Amino acid sequence: MTQHPPPGPGFGPPPPQYTPAPPAYAPQPPYAQAPQPPYAQAPQPPYAQAPPPPQQATTGPDFLAVDKRNAVVVDASGVAFETSGHTVEFRWPEIRGVHYRASPDGKALMVAVVHMDGRFYECVVEARPRTRLQEWFPQLAWVLGHYRPAG
Repeated sequence: MTQHPPPGPGFGPPPPQYTPAPPAYAPQPPYAQAPQPPYAQAPQPPYAQAPPPPQQATTGPDFLAVDKRNAVVVDASGVAFETSGHTVEFRWPEIRGVHYRASPDGKALMVAVVHMDGRFYECVVEARPRTRLQEWFPQLAWVLGHYRPAG
């Protein structure tokens, strides 16, 4: 029968001389600890002092025309165009005029914003089905008349 040597260091519990000494103080049980204050948080102002979010700040009618790539929005804040993922917003004080018409082939709504400095911006929204274009015209006229009355 072959005898094996005793296991080397690293096997089994450490010898008593390497055991850590007990702490000099006895830890308090959890129920005796003082309650910890919560993490510091920035003070929150009362709701009455906080400004409302932009989407709630607008009141009144709005108009929305959307296709796969483009959109036109007219609301209390002004006119916004979205073209292929890029958005341009025009606030009412910077708008000289808003014009709209059907495209030459009658398949799209063309909306133009004339800026106060004379620059001209246009967005074309495809109307599918084609009858939607005839629904958009009276809606757009009414909303524009609400925010930009003639006279």
